[in-house]
Amino acid sequence: MTIDNLKTTRTATFAGGCFWCTESDFEKLPGIVSVVSGYTGGSVPDPSYEEVCRGTTGHYEAVQVHYDPARISYTQLLDIFWRTIDPTDADGQFVDRGPQYRTAIFYANEDEKQQAEASRRALQASGRFAAQVATAIRPLTVFYPAEDHHQNYYRKAPQHYAAYRHGSGRDQFLRRFWSDERMPAAPSKTEDQTGYPQPDEEALRRRLTPLQYRVVREDATEPPFDNPYWDNHREGIYVDIVSGEPLFSSTDKFDSGTGWPSFIRPLDADNILEKKDRKLFMTRTEVRSRHGDAHLGHVFPDGPPPTGLRYCINSAALRFIPREELEQQGYGQYKALFDAVAS
Repeated sequence: MTIDNLKTTRTATFAGGCFWCTESDFEKLPGIVSVVSGYTGGSVPDPSYEEVCRGTTGHYEAVQVHYDPARISYTQLLDIFWRTIDPTDADGQFVDRGPQYRTAIFYANEDEKQQAEASRRALQASGRFAAQVATAIRPLTVFYPAEDHHQNYYRKAPQHYAAYRHGSGRDQFLRRFWSDERMPAAPSKTEDQTGYPQPDEEALRRRLTPLQYRVVREDATEPPFDNPYWDNHREGIYVDIVSGEPLFSSTDKFDSGTGWPSFIRPLDADNILEKKDRKLFMTRTEVRSRHGDAHLGHVFPDGPPPTGLRYCINSAALRFIPREELEQQGYGQYKALFDAVAS
C-alpha cells in the first residue's frame, strides 16, 4: 500500500450472518487493510454478545471492512459480499436463526446507498436466485466492535471455526449457487496460498525461544533497549519469524527513542493486519502478520514524515536478513530497493 493510500483507507459495513465467517471471507482479499467484527443497527448502546444473541436489541452481527480504494472498490466489495451469503433468507443465515443473523448492507453516504441498491437490483435481475433478494440496505448508525475473543476468530480457533462453518451449511450453499464463479480460497492452517508456511504449534514452540513464542502467540512485549534489533543499522529486510513473509525494511527504520525497532511503514502492506487492541485500559492498534498470524507490536500516529506513523515492533517477532544475503535466502526481489536508495 502506498503512503497516500494509508491516508485514504475507507470503511464498508456488511452483515452476513455469523461475523466469524464474514470476517474470514473479507480479510484474505487483496486490498483489505483489516476487518472488525461487531454489532450495528440496534437501539441498545454498547451491547454484549449475549444481549445481541437474545435477538432483542435490534442489532445485526456485522463487520466493518477497512480497505484501500486504490486496490479494491466498493462495487467489488458488494460483489464479493453477495457471494458469501444466502441473500434470499429473511430470518437468518444457514444454521443461525434470528434477527441478529439477518443480512444487510449499511451505507455511510448517498454514493454507497446508490451502489448498494444497483448491486441488489442486478443480482435479482440475474436470475441466479429464484426467490426475492431479502438483504436490507440501511443507513449506518453506531458500530460497536465485538469482544476481543470474537476478533480474528478463524485464526484463533481454527478447528472450532472449521467445524462450525462446515456444519452451518454455508459453504455447501455457496458451492451450489456459485460453483461457476471463483471465490477467494481460505488458507489452510499449515500453509496459505501465498506460499508462506505456518508450522503447527508444537513445531513452533520447539523452534522459537520462550520469549519469541510469548510475543508472537501470547501477545507479550519484550523489554525495551534489550532486544536484538532496536539499534540495528545494517541494510536489509525484516521478515516474520513464524512464516518468513516480508514485513519491514531498513530503508523505513528510524530511531524512535523507545527501545524497540520502529518503522514508518510496512515493506508489503498486504502482509500486515491491524486490529483494535483494548487491553491495558486503552485503545491501541495492534499489528499482526497476515499469513503467520504473529503478534508484531502496535502502530501509532506519532511517527516522522512522510507517513506520520510509527510501527513499534518487537524484535522477537522478526528475523533480519542482511542486504547481501537477500538473494541466497530467497528475497532477491528486494535487492533493487537498496540499489534505488544508493543511487
